Amino acid sequence: MTEENATLYRGLREVYIDRTTSSYIDGKAGKLYYRGFSIDDLAENCSFEEVIYLVMIGELPTTGELSEFVSDLKASMELPEPIIDIIRIIKDAHPMDVLRTAISALATFDPEVNDNSTEATLRKGTRLTAQAPTIVATHSRIREGKDPIKPDPDLSIAANFLYMIFGEIPDPQDAKLIDKDFVLHAEHGLNASSFGARVSASTQADLHCAITTGISVLKGPSHGGAAESVMTMSLEIGSEDNAADYVRKTLDGGGRIMGFGHRVYKAIDPRSLHLQDDLKALGERKGEPKWYSILQKVLEVMQPYSRRGICQNVDFFSGAMYYLLGIPEDLFISIFAVGRIPGWTAQVVEQFENNILLRPRLQYVGELDREFIPIEDRS
Repeated sequence: MTEENATLYRGLREVYIDRTTSSYIDGKAGKLYYRGFSIDDLAENCSFEEVIYLVMIGELPTTGELSEFVSDLKASMELPEPIIDIIRIIKDAHPMDVLRTAISALATFDPEVNDNSTEATLRKGTRLTAQAPTIVATHSRIREGKDPIKPDPDLSIAANFLYMIFGEIPDPQDAKLIDKDFVLHAEHGLNASSFGARVSASTQADLHCAITTGISVLKGPSHGGAAESVMTMSLEIGSEDNAADYVRKTLDGGGRIMGFGHRVYKAIDPRSLHLQDDLKALGERKGEPKWYSILQKVLEVMQPYSRRGICQNVDFFSGAMYYLLGIPEDLFISIFAVGRIPGWTAQVVEQFENNILLRPRLQYVGELDREFIPIEDRS
């Protein structure tokens, strides 16, 4: 095949670049599996710590394995003081920029940074998974003029995340919601950020490089920003009574309703179903049920579009959940990133174990053999 008649796969849509055992998405049926286990079972029965182990190691842990793994995670949660100093210097940056910069800087403190063996990569992934929520929470406090709070070894990753942001031991129900949210975001196939991480790993760059790439790609609003956009939409709607008109006017004007549609799912994103009832209960518990009511009305108006495969995705309910928990809106994408580090790690391990440089091509459609004119003769 010549370059002139090469077949283009714009966006690499439906292009398979390799095999994986990390996760499987059945987009038509609306099913998601981590290492063969249904997200429905994992979201309702497993802690984030269990799911980190499953995604990175490949099996659900025994009680003893989980205890040892949790000890490793907790031993890694504190940040070196120079990293906190860096966060202070760049405190006015977007939280995703701070997370990306801090993750990159952590490479200089990791004794195994240049070891790309499976064992070392998994250890580094464990450390980064533990350190990421501390980075996000530390930045949140510093930019508010508050002192950072060290992680509490008696708390889970999710509970520590809330504790380090707000300075109080969280309500167990709140911590459980964040824990479930991390579980739902832990892995999701070859999305844009995972592809970015794999491209980085394919050059034999280290895990810190790959995770930094993943964070950079995730920041884009076409990938990780939908939860924040859904909450912005909800605030603009303001009341359940306004929802139907808002949706119709937006669609009639050629706009999009945030939290709907997905490149892979043609049915309801199964992850969204695990947040729906939780959001309703949270709104009632916090005395603010209107956000759930607004989103339910939006769902009702959007129902006819489900026949075209335009259904709610995981971001549809998560943004309102974060908002009701008091989390600043610009941290929403960072929560996604914290939950996804195990998945990025698992995919980097797969890339390293059967590596090939990811190097697709572009079809050139410009001119050739143009006459060169010296600068003094150009007009």
